[in-house]
Amino acid sequence: MWSLVVPLKPLALAKSRLASAAGPVLPGLALAFAKDTVTAALNCRAVGSVTVVTDDPLAGAQLAALGARVVADTPAAGLNAALAHGALWVRRDRPDTPVAALNADLPALRPAELTRVLDAASAGPGRAFLADAADLGTTLLCAAPGTALAPAFGGPSRARHRASGAREITLTGVDSARRDVDTADDLRAALALGVGRYTAALMPLPSIAGHSQALSDK
Repeated sequence: MWSLVVPLKPLALAKSRLASAAGPVLPGLALAFAKDTVTAALNCRAVGSVTVVTDDPLAGAQLAALGARVVADTPAAGLNAALAHGALWVRRDRPDTPVAALNADLPALRPAELTRVLDAASAGPGRAFLADAADLGTTLLCAAPGTALAPAFGGPSRARHRASGAREITLTGVDSARRDVDTADDLRAALALGVGRYTAALMPLPSIAGHSQALSDK
């Protein structure tokens, strides 16, 4: 079973590129993305635990209520330091567990698709990653038992993870696991796939009108 590590900025700082579309509900939208992501991950048959690394008290409390473990971002040194800290925390008592870093902005994530990706990661040794829908970034980075996570997220991380020796997972039909949301166009694409109930509850935003269909069983 995989242990997932999900990083989340303080809500006041999250998803700044969505500010024009979301307006004053932006912090709540960032939290909704994370809640839908964590809910899907916890319902994935390949996942044994989800650890959220965050210093936001509201997000921490609500994600813990869903069943996630919450760890403070004590390094306070950015995304990759937070992920490495979370992976070390998970392996403190279980050094041989497989660990994966998962973006917190996957509101359309489907448990069955995440299962397929994690099963593909389990098929080989070392590290493996899944590129985002733009084929530039990374939504998931996996490390087999005994292998350091060594995250290199941010910007064109697909190329960095590939250069680091991580194997790219090239499955088809896992669009929900690749659809992270940074912009209004990304959100429209996620809504077309069908978002979870927390994100759906905040729709439609003024600039996203007409794209608010949700999957009630996610």
